[in-house]
Amino acid sequence: MELDRPLLRRLRHELQDADALQRAGRALARGPLSERRLDERLERAGLAADVRRNAVTRLKASGLVDDAKLARGRADSLAGRGWGNGAIAARLAADGFGESAARAAIETLEPETERAVALVVNVPDRRKAWALLARRGFAPDSIETAIGTLDDWQ
Repeated sequence: MELDRPLLRRLRHELQDADALQRAGRALARGPLSERRLDERLERAGLAADVRRNAVTRLKASGLVDDAKLARGRADSLAGRGWGNGAIAARLAADGFGESAARAAIETLEPETERAVALVVNVPDRRKAWALLARRGFAPDSIETAIGTLDDWQ
């Protein structure tokens, strides 16, 4: 078999694709990553944009990279730890999720007002309850509803 220039280019491209998938596999073995975070890892490894894009696309098609599912799990975890929608959206953006994935994930959560009430139900001081909810990224409307609900309980 003669190795002419087009065949060598094709071989080089296939080797680059295999290297990208191998590096991506190692990164994903440590834990799930968003598309953006995976692309950043591959970029730091010195891979070309088209090679990175090809690897991420193939991993998405296989179901190994699923931003929607990962964002929902991350949002659920943050909500369970007492964070409001604003803080959750900011954290999802910092974790590399797009705005649409973050918005869809937040829409699956228990309503923010209910989470706010549950968080401050045992905080007797109205100012402390307000401050806690504000620090935790709850919307002003949710805070007012929760504090109003607390006022009714007292």
